[in-house]
Amino acid sequence: MPFHMPINILDFIFKGMLIGMIASAPMGPTGILCVQRTLKKGRWYGFITGVGAALSDIIYAAITGFGMAFVMDFVNDPQNRYYLQIAGSLMLLCFGWYTYRIDPTKKMHQSGNEKGTPTYNLVTAFLVTLSNPLIVFLFMALYAQFAFVLPDHPFEMVVGFMSIVGGALLWWWGLTWLVDKIRTKFDENGIKIINQIIGVAVIVGSVIMLLGTTTNLLRFFGM
Repeated sequence: MPFHMPINILDFIFKGMLIGMIASAPMGPTGILCVQRTLKKGRWYGFITGVGAALSDIIYAAITGFGMAFVMDFVNDPQNRYYLQIAGSLMLLCFGWYTYRIDPTKKMHQSGNEKGTPTYNLVTAFLVTLSNPLIVFLFMALYAQFAFVLPDHPFEMVVGFMSIVGGALLWWWGLTWLVDKIRTKFDENGIKIINQIIGVAVIVGSVIMLLGTTTNLLRFFGM
């Protein structure tokens, strides 16, 4: 009989929002575009850029979730789940280190001074984010760590995916608010600092999760 974890919907929503924020946080091309548009066009245009990115993220989040649903008999085994959580923590650790080390301004897209329509800003951000399918691996790591895929619970999964969108939008709202408040002091160095802070936060979080999962695995084997 397959093992099913009890579902706490509020906990599931929190996990979804956390996944959405983590997936959106690194200062990749879309993040830099959001910052540039906030500085040049205003906070509303920066946030619209984030909305476009969130819409693209949910496509990859859904693809990853449905893909992992096909191997849930393997994932639902408690021992296998521990191993997947360890793998997810290690992937997040590498991701955090990469985020900390990379200079996101080297390959950044330059945003023009013309505001354009909100639709234009949304669609261009959507396409820029959609052009990076490697985010699937980040979603895989996050899903594995948070045991987020529940194929036998379609309502909860829909709520979870909507929570990912909510977390992403919350991140873009907070980022544009921060950039707008300190716009006179914000430059390329500020982008690097934000990226390094994000990298450190992901590293610390992944280490904590790795230690917790390892401890639970040892308990599982009675060690």
